[in-house]
Amino acid sequence: MNKILICDDEPDIISALRIYLESDGMEVVAAENGQVALDIMSGPQGESIQLILLDVMMPVMDGITAMAQIRKISNVPIIMLTAKSEDADKVMGLTIGADDYVTKPFNPVELMARVKSQLRRYTLLGGNRVGNATEDTLVIGGIELRDRAKEVYLDGNPVSLTPLEYDILKCLMMHRGEVLSPKDIYEEVWQDTMVGAESTVAVHIRHLREKLEYDSANPRYLKAVWGHGYKMEDIH
Repeated sequence: MNKILICDDEPDIISALRIYLESDGMEVVAAENGQVALDIMSGPQGESIQLILLDVMMPVMDGITAMAQIRKISNVPIIMLTAKSEDADKVMGLTIGADDYVTKPFNPVELMARVKSQLRRYTLLGGNRVGNATEDTLVIGGIELRDRAKEVYLDGNPVSLTPLEYDILKCLMMHRGEVLSPKDIYEEVWQDTMVGAESTVAVHIRHLREKLEYDSANPRYLKAVWGHGYKMEDIH
């Protein structure tokens, strides 16, 4: 049974999250602020915690401060709970050590998908979450590409891609954080010289977004860099 630590100063939020998680067979431990969460993770109970849902704005100790302290003693996945207006906190949290974030109010389906994805990655990688899980597996955020099996997963759920979509995704994931022009992508994937094929690449990118983004108009992973090309990243 997976044990999840919920840290939020709003009892209603904890109650709602508890319902989602326990209905899926998970055990819940609650903390009302960052200091309590840090105390739990520093004690014997912290060894059995497998994921933390951590609010940003809390009294006594806020989520960002708590996360920085927790990261000194644990590498369990941390999903931040943020408001839509807290973009700076999202970026800071991801920089300090958060694995993902969920925006309030929650979409229960998306929340559980992200929780399961992080638990799965944590188990798969033995607690060492890096870009490459194994020699044939690439992981960026909730996207996992298994090259040997030619399989792609989004938050633990299989995604059906065409061979070209798969190859484009693999190309972008292998160049994580780098901006690739349509020419770069075309020549690496098609193994040919691009002559007026920008729209072809754009169409395939659009299809990938439709399959891999919860909101294709505001992508988390497949980013366009205006006038330059595309890149893969897991930060908004």
